[in-house]
Amino acid sequence: MKTYRKELVFNTSKRIEFINITADVQDAITESKIKEGFCLINAMHITASVFINDHEHGLHSDFEKWLEKLAPHAPVNSYRHNDTGEDNADSHLKRQIMGREVTVAVTNGLLDFGPWEQIFYGEFDGMRRKRVLIKIIGE
Repeated sequence: MKTYRKELVFNTSKRIEFINITADVQDAITESKIKEGFCLINAMHITASVFINDHEHGLHSDFEKWLEKLAPHAPVNSYRHNDTGEDNADSHLKRQIMGREVTVAVTNGLLDFGPWEQIFYGEFDGMRRKRVLIKIIGE
């Protein structure tokens, strides 16, 4: 069995942003030369997410609106976490809802997806450097 590790680095221009990282993950699989196995992709920060869904702008807008209703950013003083002087409590909650990681099968050197599936990095407290881990295991 072989393993391969790669990190992606992001510094978004907005506080909340969804970035399609499917091609980056496929590039890592190609670099790994692993043909059969599994690929784990996870956000390495507690205010960011990795998830699988459709690459459709309206859906991403819906995610943003829905998450803001569930965990609104303001008023920041409504969260106990922000008593520490931070203003990102909502980002922690949004990450919890959207999830930390995804695992995708690798078949014949390719991501083994269903129709319309793509991998996204979800940023909820952006405008600073953050990382995503890609870990591929297989033969």
